[in-house]
Parts: sequence; structure tokens; C-alpha cells
Amino acid sequence: MNIVKVLFVCLGNICRSPMAEAVLRHKISERKLSEAVLVDSAGTGDWHIGKAPHEGTRSILDQKGISYENMKARLVTSDDFEGFDYMICMDKSNGENVRKLQGGKDAELLFFMDLLPEEELREVPDPYFTGNFEQVYDLINAGCDVLLERIIKEKL
Repeated sequence: MNIVKVLFVCLGNICRSPMAEAVLRHKISERKLSEAVLVDSAGTGDWHIGKAPHEGTRSILDQKGISYENMKARLVTSDDFEGFDYMICMDKSNGENVRKLQGGKDAELLFFMDLLPEEELREVPDPYFTGNFEQVYDLINAGCDVLLERIIKEKL
């Protein structure tokens, strides 16, 4: 069986993308698919490399009983296009920065909010600036449900 690999990308890799990584990992574990789907996250900026998720992300994940153990911020690289099936960007700016790295490589580049076409928001708001981690969690939780069903349907 091929392992499906998902990379979430945001700006600093301490708020949105690690939240999505943790939430999707949790959902994968609940469905007993941990051997079939690998999830990671990265950022387009290098300010927080090596740091744990933001305290707001940790707090909401703690409230929901979702682990973020051993997660550390890292920078997205061009090699990620060869290693991942899906690269999912949290906003337009992240997508533009990631496209500069892509070249002709393989990963499917998506925008997270495309998973939730019924939502008015077209970008996942950055709670580092807004402080609204609950809103971001709600969007990520719903989007990860859609993504996991898509992965199961298309890849597993």
C-alpha cells in the first residue's frame, strides 16, 4: 500500500498548519489509518523554526484532547513537492510563496478553504494576528473531515 502524504503550509508554522496537522492526525488515528496517511506541516517564513506550536494552538488542542507532541516548526522546501501528495496552503500569500518553490514537481497544491466551498471566508484567518483560535479550529476541524474523506476516496 502506498502511503498518502499531506503537508499543511502557513506563514510561521506555529498556528494554523500545526493545528491542521494535529487535527488530521487525530482523525486518521480514530479511523485506524495511521499506517496509510502521513501528515506534516511547514511554514513559508523562518521566524519560528524549531519552536513548538503557539500557546493558543496548544490551548485549543488541549481542550479538544488532541496531541501535538514532538511538533516543531520548520520551513517548507522545494523537496516537499517530491515527498508529499498534497500540499495545502492556508492562504493566498502562502500559496504564492509555495508556487515559487514548486517548479515542475509533483505534489497537488490546494488551498485549505477550497475544502469548504460553502464558507464565505476564502482564507484561513491567521490567529497569530486575530487571536481567534476557536474560529480557526472550527474551520480546520471541518476541512480535515472533508480532506480525509477525499483521501480515502481518491487514494486508499
